[in-house]
Amino acid sequence: MARSSAARKISTKVQHESSTRRLSVAPASEIATSLDRLLHDRMRLGIVSALAAADDLSFTDLKSALNATDGNLSVHARKLEEAGYVSCEKTFSGRTPRTAYKLTASRRRALEKYLDHMNAIIRAARNS
Repeated sequence: MARSSAARKISTKVQHESSTRRLSVAPASEIATSLDRLLHDRMRLGIVSALAAADDLSFTDLKSALNATDGNLSVHARKLEEAGYVSCEKTFSGRTPRTAYKLTASRRRALEKYLDHMNAIIRAARNS
Protein backbone atom coordinates (compact mmCIF):
# COMPACT_ATOMS: atom_id res chain seq x y z
CA MET A 1 0.00 0.00 0.00
CA ALA A 2 1.43 3.38 -0.99
CA ARG A 3 2.10 5.92 1.72
CA SER A 4 1.12 9.53 1.30
CA SER A 5 3.87 12.08 0.78
CA ALA A 6 2.96 13.69 4.12
CA ALA A 7 3.37 10.34 5.93
CA ARG A 8 6.73 9.77 4.20
CA LYS A 9 7.85 13.28 5.18
CA ILE A 10 6.83 12.73 8.81
CA SER A 11 8.52 9.36 9.00
CA THR A 12 11.67 10.56 7.22
CA LYS A 13 11.93 13.71 9.30
CA VAL A 14 11.40 11.89 12.59
CA GLN A 15 13.90 9.17 11.63
CA HIS A 16 16.45 11.81 10.64
CA GLU A 17 15.99 13.71 13.88
CA SER A 18 16.23 10.50 15.89
CA SER A 19 19.42 9.47 14.14
CA THR A 20 21.03 12.83 14.80
CA ARG A 21 19.80 12.71 18.40
CA ARG A 22 18.42 16.26 18.24
CA LEU A 23 15.04 14.90 19.31
CA SER A 24 14.29 11.67 21.14
CA VAL A 25 11.19 10.98 19.06
CA ALA A 26 10.66 7.52 17.62
CA PRO A 27 9.44 7.07 14.03
CA ALA A 28 5.71 7.77 13.73
CA SER A 29 4.99 4.19 12.67
CA GLU A 30 6.81 2.82 15.72
CA ILE A 31 4.95 5.19 18.03
CA ALA A 32 1.59 4.26 16.53
CA THR A 33 2.18 0.52 16.87
CA SER A 34 3.21 0.88 20.51
CA LEU A 35 -0.10 2.47 21.54
CA ASP A 36 -2.08 0.61 24.19
CA ARG A 37 -4.68 -1.19 22.06
CA LEU A 38 -7.05 -1.62 24.99
CA LEU A 39 -7.14 2.13 25.62
CA HIS A 40 -7.22 3.13 21.98
CA ASP A 41 -10.94 2.25 21.68
CA ARG A 42 -13.09 5.39 21.86
CA MET A 43 -15.44 4.15 24.60
CA ARG A 44 -12.71 2.67 26.80
CA LEU A 45 -10.57 5.80 26.44
CA GLY A 46 -13.64 7.83 27.42
CA ILE A 47 -14.24 5.71 30.51
CA VAL A 48 -10.61 5.92 31.65
CA SER A 49 -10.40 9.65 30.91
CA ALA A 50 -13.60 10.36 32.85
CA LEU A 51 -12.32 8.32 35.79
CA ALA A 52 -8.96 10.11 35.67
CA ALA A 53 -10.79 13.42 36.09
CA ALA A 54 -12.92 12.18 39.00
CA ASP A 55 -12.17 10.11 42.09
CA ASP A 56 -14.91 7.64 41.24
CA LEU A 57 -18.01 7.58 39.09
CA SER A 58 -21.19 5.58 39.20
CA PHE A 59 -22.35 3.53 36.25
CA THR A 60 -25.14 6.06 35.73
CA ASP A 61 -22.71 9.02 35.77
CA LEU A 62 -20.42 7.32 33.23
CA LYS A 63 -23.35 6.37 31.03
CA SER A 64 -24.57 9.96 31.01
CA ALA A 65 -21.11 11.49 30.48
CA LEU A 66 -20.31 9.20 27.55
CA ASN A 67 -23.81 9.08 26.08
CA ALA A 68 -23.56 5.28 26.11
CA THR A 69 -26.10 2.49 26.32
CA ASP A 70 -26.16 0.18 29.33
CA GLY A 71 -24.89 -2.76 27.29
CA ASN A 72 -22.10 -0.88 25.54
CA LEU A 73 -20.82 0.69 28.75
CA SER A 74 -20.97 -2.56 30.72
CA VAL A 75 -19.03 -4.52 28.08
CA HIS A 76 -16.25 -1.94 27.86
CA ALA A 77 -16.13 -1.40 31.63
CA ARG A 78 -15.82 -5.16 32.15
CA LYS A 79 -12.89 -5.34 29.69
CA LEU A 80 -11.16 -2.54 31.58
CA GLU A 81 -11.88 -4.25 34.89
CA GLU A 82 -10.50 -7.59 33.68
CA ALA A 83 -7.33 -5.85 32.49
CA GLY A 84 -6.91 -4.11 35.86
CA TYR A 85 -7.57 -0.60 34.58
CA VAL A 86 -10.59 0.02 36.76
CA SER A 87 -11.91 -1.36 40.00
CA CYS A 88 -15.61 -1.93 40.37
CA GLU A 89 -17.51 -1.76 43.64
CA LYS A 90 -21.11 -2.91 43.79
CA THR A 91 -23.20 -1.76 46.73
CA PHE A 92 -26.82 -1.18 47.60
CA SER A 93 -28.49 2.00 48.72
CA GLY A 94 -31.56 0.52 50.32
CA ARG A 95 -32.79 -1.82 47.61
CA THR A 96 -31.21 0.12 44.77
CA PRO A 97 -27.97 -1.32 43.38
CA ARG A 98 -25.08 1.09 42.84
CA THR A 99 -21.98 0.33 40.80
CA ALA A 100 -18.99 2.63 41.23
CA TYR A 101 -15.81 2.60 39.17
CA LYS A 102 -12.34 3.88 40.03
CA LEU A 103 -9.20 4.09 37.94
CA THR A 104 -6.41 2.01 39.48
CA ALA A 105 -3.13 3.75 40.29
CA SER A 106 -1.02 1.57 37.99
CA ARG A 107 -3.38 2.14 35.09
CA ARG A 108 -3.42 5.88 35.68
CA ARG A 109 0.27 5.67 34.73
CA ALA A 110 -0.70 3.60 31.67
CA LEU A 111 -3.08 6.38 30.64
CA GLU A 112 -0.30 8.95 31.05
CA LYS A 113 1.97 6.79 28.86
CA TYR A 114 -0.79 6.53 26.24
CA LEU A 115 -1.24 10.31 26.26
CA ASP A 116 2.53 10.77 25.91
CA HIS A 117 2.46 8.50 22.86
CA MET A 118 -0.37 10.51 21.32
CA ASN A 119 1.57 13.74 21.99
CA ALA A 120 4.62 12.26 20.23
CA ILE A 121 2.49 11.45 17.18
CA ILE A 122 1.08 14.99 17.17
CA ARG A 123 4.57 16.50 17.48
CA ALA A 124 5.82 14.33 14.62
CA ALA A 125 2.91 15.40 12.43
CA ARG A 126 3.40 19.09 13.25
CA ASN A 127 7.14 18.95 12.55
CA SER A 128 6.55 17.84 8.97
